[in-house]
Amino acid sequence: MAEQEEWEGLRVEGPDGNSGVAWLSLHRPTRFNALDAGLFHSLPLAIAKLDGNPDVRVIVLTGSGAHFCAGIDLSTFAQIAGGGGGRRNQTKKKEKKLRRDVKELQSSFTAFEECRKPVIAAIHGACIGGGIDMITACDLRYCTKDASFSVKEVDLAITADLGTLQRLPRLIGHGNTMELALTGRKFTGSEAKSMGLVQDVYDSKAEMLAAVETLAKQIASKSPLAVVGTKAVLLKSRDLTVAQGLEYVALWNAAMLISQDLKTAIQAQNHKQSKPFFSKL
Repeated sequence: MAEQEEWEGLRVEGPDGNSGVAWLSLHRPTRFNALDAGLFHSLPLAIAKLDGNPDVRVIVLTGSGAHFCAGIDLSTFAQIAGGGGGRRNQTKKKEKKLRRDVKELQSSFTAFEECRKPVIAAIHGACIGGGIDMITACDLRYCTKDASFSVKEVDLAITADLGTLQRLPRLIGHGNTMELALTGRKFTGSEAKSMGLVQDVYDSKAEMLAAVETLAKQIASKSPLAVVGTKAVLLKSRDLTVAQGLEYVALWNAAMLISQDLKTAIQAQNHKQSKPFFSKL
């Protein structure tokens, strides 16, 4: 039976047996998993614990209840923004505190990128505002056909500041991001796939979770060093030229290639190649 653990606003389950897959669920269903201060605090702690668990090889992020995430909880937003007419009228002291608060919230989502293990987001229902900040920091994204998305911050008279404007263009392009961020309009799961935000769309949450679990187990069955290295090199290469990226992966493999995983993989490939060609068909 999979181990379960409760954090404020979160539920962690797994890994179950030898699957290597852990499930991290946003767990404020009565608030549609709106992101409050407790949840922001719990996220990086839970992710760090899963990252440090050698039995965990892949993390699946889901949402409890009817929706994946309704964005930042308005009470939390009001608390961070403070009074006095909003951000423009903050005193210098308040401005400095607000900057610290925003940086702390940003780090809660950056934890998904900094986690060495791949993180797969499984999205159903609404994914709004801060929810998009969160999923763009994940490594893979899947959704149901009834999922809906919105970069909602413009309707709250603020600039999205937790990662969407930095990460979303890398996934769907500058023009698409500009249009969605300036209008705040809702877009569907099918449109999210056509733009490249999600890898695939499923008819139901049950079908999506089953497919994501199969994928997660497939990834978890690979060499942990190879999976960790692939994620690290891909993320690092986003900010490098091709030549710099090639140098980085050469240095990475020079440090990491001497491993039992590599020896086992080579032996397995040699065994396959020793078989007659027709036996592979």
